[in-house]
Amino acid sequence: MANIKSQKKRAITNAKRQAANTAKRTEVKNAIKGVLTAVEAKDADAAKKAYDHANSVLDKAVAAHIKKGNYAARQKSRLAKAVNSING
Repeated sequence: MANIKSQKKRAITNAKRQAANTAKRTEVKNAIKGVLTAVEAKDADAAKKAYDHANSVLDKAVAAHIKKGNYAARQKSRLAKAVNSING
């Protein structure tokens, strides 16, 4: 453990940020899984709704520097292709 007061504070702050970033990464993964689950169930309405939510979560993750822009673009494209496969 750190001996300097500012480093003790920094250690606490780092732990809080790590927890927040982990939660955001988990939210991204769950949003993607939600779309894929709805597509697998062939539920077009739920898939569209989940896709919109996933887009929002991905955009927020990029803005917060949790994920890179190309990752988000690739996932959006992949999910859009999956959602569109239901409609024919």
